[in-house]
Amino acid sequence: MPNQSQSISNKLYFYYGHRKPSQNRPAVQGGLFSNRKTIKNPNPNNRSSKTLNPKQSPFNLQQWDPDSNQKTTSPTKTPSEKFFSIAQNLSPIARYICDSFRKHNHWGPPIIADLNKLRRVTPNLVAEVLKIQTDPRISSKFFHWAGKQKGYRHNFASYNAFAYCLNRNNQFRAADQVPELMNMQGKPPTEKQFEILIRMHSDAGRGLRVYFVYEKMKKFGIKPRVFLYNRIMDALVKTGHLDLAISVYEDFKEEGLVEESVTFMILIKGFCKVGRIDEVFELLNRMRENLFKPDVFAYTAMIRLLVSEGNFDGCLRIWDEMKKDGVDPDVMAYTTLVTGLCKGNRVEKGYELFKEMREKGHLIDRAMYGSLIEAFVADGKIGSACELLKDLLASGYRADLSIYNSLIEGLCNANWVDKAYKLFKITVQESLSPNFVTVNPILVSYAEDNRMDDFHRLLVQMQKLGLPVNDDLRKFFSLFIEKGRREKKALEVFEYLKVKGYCSVSIYNILIGALEKIGEVKRALSLYDEMKAADSNFKPDSSTYSNIIPCFVDVGDIKEACSCYNKIKEMSSVPTVFAYCSLVRGLCKIAEFEAALTLVRDCLGNVTSGPMEFKYCFTILHACKSGVAEKVIEVLNEMMQQGFPPDDVIYSAIISGMSDYGTIEEARKVFSSMRDRKLLTEANLIVYDELLIDHMKKKTAGLNPICKMLVGGMSSTAFRNSVETSHDLNKIGMDFHFNSISLLFIIMVAHHATDGNNKLGLYNLGAWYWCARWLCSTDHGVRAPYSGGHDWRLSVVEGIDWQRKMALGFGTTAHNSVRSTASSCTFAL
Repeated sequence: MPNQSQSISNKLYFYYGHRKPSQNRPAVQGGLFSNRKTIKNPNPNNRSSKTLNPKQSPFNLQQWDPDSNQKTTSPTKTPSEKFFSIAQNLSPIARYICDSFRKHNHWGPPIIADLNKLRRVTPNLVAEVLKIQTDPRISSKFFHWAGKQKGYRHNFASYNAFAYCLNRNNQFRAADQVPELMNMQGKPPTEKQFEILIRMHSDAGRGLRVYFVYEKMKKFGIKPRVFLYNRIMDALVKTGHLDLAISVYEDFKEEGLVEESVTFMILIKGFCKVGRIDEVFELLNRMRENLFKPDVFAYTAMIRLLVSEGNFDGCLRIWDEMKKDGVDPDVMAYTTLVTGLCKGNRVEKGYELFKEMREKGHLIDRAMYGSLIEAFVADGKIGSACELLKDLLASGYRADLSIYNSLIEGLCNANWVDKAYKLFKITVQESLSPNFVTVNPILVSYAEDNRMDDFHRLLVQMQKLGLPVNDDLRKFFSLFIEKGRREKKALEVFEYLKVKGYCSVSIYNILIGALEKIGEVKRALSLYDEMKAADSNFKPDSSTYSNIIPCFVDVGDIKEACSCYNKIKEMSSVPTVFAYCSLVRGLCKIAEFEAALTLVRDCLGNVTSGPMEFKYCFTILHACKSGVAEKVIEVLNEMMQQGFPPDDVIYSAIISGMSDYGTIEEARKVFSSMRDRKLLTEANLIVYDELLIDHMKKKTAGLNPICKMLVGGMSSTAFRNSVETSHDLNKIGMDFHFNSISLLFIIMVAHHATDGNNKLGLYNLGAWYWCARWLCSTDHGVRAPYSGGHDWRLSVVEGIDWQRKMALGFGTTAHNSVRSTASSCTFAL
């Protein structure tokens, strides 16, 4: 038996007062096992600690770059780490419930079993759990489960937490039904619940939802306060529903409430936004009568809103009204109005306000100087802009690069390129880091004045400054050509620079595309040949091939254009839409309709937004399947209503579709309709009619297997396969016809009516000749429409049976031959 002192030392104490806080539980009142100690990580330098707490180098202000795009991103956390970081502030029971939700991931018996272990659930506990939930389904189930517990009843806190949870998980429509749920459960909603919903929708920019909640408030008989009215009207004005805001304001007046300054300013901003200045002045008068006159901040807000909408006349009216009220504008009001007038091409009025501001002794910042200088340059008043630059420097400011860029561009436009070059040297001396925007106007002026030596000298200086010369030259040629009628001048500059060693594939591509647009196809092809030369360092890329395809199409070399298309595909690239259109039109001109439609399909599958004509091609083909001209004409009418008249691609689709699924007569009806509407000339009608006939002949020749047999012979197996192919075409709705001679030989080969020397028997020849003549001269023609009628093979057999009775001139031998041949034909076909 141990002694008493030993038993006292080994006695376990279960209560130690307030327990110490840990990483899993906040500090609470003590109890059983309440001073559980936290076991610290014995190895703080392990991998996990480095991941969660990475060592950061101390911040050095001298090495800090404010223009750097590098952003310090916090290490990503796993779902478990996120849960435990959030759960630190929860009570133990709430943490237990949330941990059960996290482990089971969906509502079911396991979660219910965990919840049933709790002795009781309080509304505050439900609210605490719902505040951090991210699954609306589990949250709804838990909220419903808690409401069914014995002795439990939701309070306002739990309802509000439920509404917040639904809105946080983008279930705002369900959150709007919480007031009805409260009313059903005997807890009528108050203004606070509706205020929560209005605030949620207002923050998310859902103005119509705000008005929906407002209407629901009225159904419940709850009258909003002035604050809530202002919140509703502000949300409606910001979302562009001024008419609804006015209706809410009318309800506000009917309730007998008194406007606040915020109420007036909300409505004034709404009227300013839509340009209703008269209503603005009316509200300003009522504001003066009921409250006080607006201050400078209210007027500045109105001016800023009108400037953003481009209503400069309204800005000046508000400015005059501000002066009538005796409100002295401050620096912000002047800056807002002057900057807006400069952007609205009203620099003279802005300069007047600028001088007025300077007379009053207001501090003028560099941004206002910059706005005025840019406006004067845009207005062609370079002298006034230079005077402002002197004033800026005299005021102690240092001009930034954007101001110098504006002045350089203005001086070059005024043919004062030498002065512009002096400003460029000033930017270099002041270490302003001039860029392409700075030197481009000077380069353009040198090119237009044929000052190529100065052009080259500037390029050398750009290289010394570290500018990407080749990339800047690409931008130069692109912008130089965009101004129009400068293609030949750009070509001269290119020839000069090519000698100096300034050249690139991108410049070649720009010039080839520009020359093609002005019709200089031969010169574009010569540039392309230069690139393909063996000693050339600039090999064509996918953009080169895309630009040269229209050139080959223009000269009629469709084969080479297709070769360029294949090279683009070999590079795993996609041609431009313009290249697709050019190649498709070229293929249509040489009647290669199938290849053209294949390209159309490839274009629509690769580009983001293909031409509308390409999209309508397949609509035309689908309409042609009906074989009715009216269906095709309906599609053409829809195209013209959309502003897309038919072109070569559409007419080619009609020819291809009618050759496959229709007849020549139906196609001619379509073309005649286009001619009657003066969308197709008589000459083009004749051309398309010939293309239609030729394409139909190709289709018929391709479907007639006897052509190959007559040239080189065909085995019975090969012929049977060709017949099966023809039957497949019959299934998809292909109409095809054979003449009498072709039909005769088809049936003879099917019967194997040949002797050992592969010579046709005389009796069989005569019998089948009259049989074919009878079939082609009656309504039992070899025709297989898509719907209705018999299969064409049955029609042949029925015709043979009829002709067998009529073969009187061939005697018994011919009669037996017809009978046996009919039975064989039935089997073979």
